[in-house]
Amino acid sequence: MERNSQRAAERSRGSPHYHSQRRTSNRDEFDGPHQFLEPPSPQAVAAQDKELPQLPTNLDAGEQDSILHKVNDRLSQCAYDFIAKYQFRVPIEQDKRPVKVPSDREWTEWVHLLKRLATTRRIPAHLLYNRQIKQLITVLENSLEMRHAAKHQSRPVKDDRNVLQLISAGTQVAKILRDSSAMQFLDCLYADTEKLILERRGRRVRFANP
Repeated sequence: MERNSQRAAERSRGSPHYHSQRRTSNRDEFDGPHQFLEPPSPQAVAAQDKELPQLPTNLDAGEQDSILHKVNDRLSQCAYDFIAKYQFRVPIEQDKRPVKVPSDREWTEWVHLLKRLATTRRIPAHLLYNRQIKQLITVLENSLEMRHAAKHQSRPVKDDRNVLQLISAGTQVAKILRDSSAMQFLDCLYADTEKLILERRGRRVRFANP
């Protein structure tokens, strides 16, 4: 009996072991129980499919580029000052020169660095406005559209509201980083831009109604 047990154990040790592998599935929640919403009425669809209204645009492409570059440059300075003030580490990259001035990095690169510092919990919450560490990620991502708009000059001209929204997005970055001087600069830029837009709008109304 004992010999039979030993032989069985030896056969077990010598035989190959097979591990069943579960097949990966590409199914997601949309493949499970689901529903379809009732389509809107034909009248609602017809109203939605009309030509989009033209939003007011009173700034030409050159003026918009100038405004957005001012926001971009001030935000880069804001990020540089924040990182330098609290002596956060800036990784050295072989294909890039060391940072000595804010313009040594694009705004997108400053955003990436700040997001990495936040997600790796290297930024203490008390350094931010109202300790809003999670909101920092959101406001940084919102500001990326501004950099994209400033970099690609072949883009269509933006409407007035969009330009003001981009300045406001930059102001929120300065606010959460608790940079009073940057906030004041961007707030003044917002007010000046809004004033220019209103003046242009009023001038066009006067020309249209002499």
